[in-house]
Amino acid sequence: MSALAEKPVPAQQDPSWPGHIRATLKLGLPLIGVQLAQMAIHVTDTVMIGWLGATELAASVLATQLFFVIFIICTGFAHAVVPLASSAAAQEDVRGVRRAIRMGFWAVLAMAFVLAPLLWFSEAILLALWQKPDLSSLAQDYLRIAFLGLFPTVIVAVFRSYLAALERAGIVFWATVSGVVLNVFLNWVLIFGNLGAPALGIEGAAIASVATVSLTMLVLIIYARAKEDLRRYGVFVRLWRPDWDAMREIIRMGFAISAALLAEVGLFAAASLMIGQLGTIPLAAHGIALQVISVVFMIPLGLSSAATVRAGRAVGRRDALGLGRAGATVLLLALGFAAAAAIVLWLIPVPLIGSFIDEATNKDAARIVAYGVPLLAVAAAFQIVDTLQVISIGLLRGIKDIKVPMLMAVFSYWAVGVPIAWFLAFPAGMGGVGVWTGLAVGLGLSALLLTGRFLMRDRFRLIALSA
Repeated sequence: MSALAEKPVPAQQDPSWPGHIRATLKLGLPLIGVQLAQMAIHVTDTVMIGWLGATELAASVLATQLFFVIFIICTGFAHAVVPLASSAAAQEDVRGVRRAIRMGFWAVLAMAFVLAPLLWFSEAILLALWQKPDLSSLAQDYLRIAFLGLFPTVIVAVFRSYLAALERAGIVFWATVSGVVLNVFLNWVLIFGNLGAPALGIEGAAIASVATVSLTMLVLIIYARAKEDLRRYGVFVRLWRPDWDAMREIIRMGFAISAALLAEVGLFAAASLMIGQLGTIPLAAHGIALQVISVVFMIPLGLSSAATVRAGRAVGRRDALGLGRAGATVLLLALGFAAAAAIVLWLIPVPLIGSFIDEATNKDAARIVAYGVPLLAVAAAFQIVDTLQVISIGLLRGIKDIKVPMLMAVFSYWAVGVPIAWFLAFPAGMGGVGVWTGLAVGLGLSALLLTGRFLMRDRFRLIALSA
């Protein structure tokens, strides 16, 4: 018998399967909206920078990949807040929620201060990774502005975890949507020099990104301070006061989550670096294909966040049956979407890639589209496994099973995925398609291991460990 079943289970509103579906969608849809709105910012950047030309687009791919790697390392600690705060919230433990949020802010800001200098000196890093000098220099121009946005970005990540744990993700969605609108407007003004502003090109996109995330942060701070039912958590009261027990828990979980996230993000960053050695056209096509699948991936990613909250609340209630049904519900919903997304990627790759390029101004548009179409064909094939692995790791985080899933992810991506990608791309001569095939293999193995671990959670007594 599961350890959760050994204690009384508090009453739920509706423990039936339809009840679980409704609860998952009620929480998951706003979180999906947040992810899609956040991705809309990156997509508009890619589209509008792509209008400048293949060189600027390729440089922005390198810059955003490096920024995202740094961001992921920082926000593993924000992800650690979710299971801690959601479990505490399920038990009406106001102090437990407050401790998790406060130390989450401490942890992400500390990591941001440590890692931000890497963005300032990014040209040397990219050159050491065998990237072209002109692309490396242009990427550094972007990052020397964008690094200022790292700090509000990690603060927003903690707010997102805080409000998701309390099932209040709607405000995060609307704050992010307001950021999308601002980002599009500022890109139009600053990249191309409209309304009398100077045409700053790729640097204008960086300024727009910093302003956008700063606005989002400001909206969330005002909301958290203004809402009476949130003020009882007192997360801003004596924010400077340390809570070392909570900090140790955040650090313990955060490092493992960061490592797992970094393993996956690093897999795609390594793919960008390998394709960068093939030339500007392959890298530009790879960047567009990444944006397309990233938009698709936002839906299972949002559901993964919902899975963490639902699992964390089930643990807080000591509800073994609810945990099993919550996990099965979110897995089935996500897999249904993944199957539909795979069909779309198979059927209309040319319009999807072409929407990122202005054929009138980009002389390389046809070559970029031709190179990107087979990449999306491979991406369609790994939609199912990518969805499985992200949902499963979200569920495992919810029950605070962190270390072993991290090792599984690192092994799958770096001991298997990256070597296969390199071999297929260069010795086997498959180029970009070979790189993406390696991605698919790494993601497939990760999905198999992580999903199997969650489904066997009682056998491994993971619930007992999370109690």
